[in-house]
Amino acid sequence: MKHIGIIGAGTMGSGISQVSALHGFHVTLVDLEEQILHQGINSIQNGLKRQVKKEKISQELMRSTLDRISTSTSLNSLSNADLVIEAASEHKETKMNLFQALDSICPKTSILASNTSSISISNIASATNRPELVIGMHFMNPVPVMKLVEIIRGNQTSDETTETVNSLSKKLDKIPVECNDSPGFISNRILMPMINEAIFCLSEDIAKTAAIDKIMTIGMSHPMGPLTLADLIGLDVCLSIIQVLHNDFGGDKYRPCPLLKKMVTEGKLGRKTGQGFYSY
Repeated sequence: MKHIGIIGAGTMGSGISQVSALHGFHVTLVDLEEQILHQGINSIQNGLKRQVKKEKISQELMRSTLDRISTSTSLNSLSNADLVIEAASEHKETKMNLFQALDSICPKTSILASNTSSISISNIASATNRPELVIGMHFMNPVPVMKLVEIIRGNQTSDETTETVNSLSKKLDKIPVECNDSPGFISNRILMPMINEAIFCLSEDIAKTAAIDKIMTIGMSHPMGPLTLADLIGLDVCLSIIQVLHNDFGGDKYRPCPLLKKMVTEGKLGRKTGQGFYSY
């Protein structure tokens, strides 16, 4: 495996591109808009500069890493990719359409992976004629720092595909952990109800924002509080995942907090907009 295609030049896609190119793979980063691609490359450059400053990599390795990344606004540029990792927006129809297109563009032996944080891999795979080669690779944010890759097997994902993706993850200096296909998988099935409950606590005036976070960081040894984490992830992303859980499982257990819905409607999405549960 030499050529990795990555769809989506946002936070996750640019992070996956940086890590892949840093470990010797040729990367083609695809997005609909040149401006977003430009922003993605800037993000990668800044990330690599930080690593140089910390003396984790050399200037030479930074330059060779950037040289291994090309950009495109066309999916056809992935016609020779050995692996494609989709990191587009968290909408089922968008992903289904992308995988249907990739199935006709990419070599029949190419593995098609999704970085989805909640949507069924089996459903995504059904848009292709190669369900045995479709798998979930759920990287954690920020990708260059976080070690975990949650590997999600669809109903028809083959053992060979899973072994290949596990091996690749290790080559990227990540730790792959497998789970089977279920809404939210493991990470977000556990994490998002906790974040949602923290927002309910805030909306019911049980405690202030900082107090909720302090109780979880000091008392539970969490590296950051749930409301700080929600701002980092993006409140729109949190809402999208919780809605998937609610739609698929039903019941009040996964009902999105009205305050979360209100904040998303108002455009208060966390760090990326400068305003969420905290101001940035």
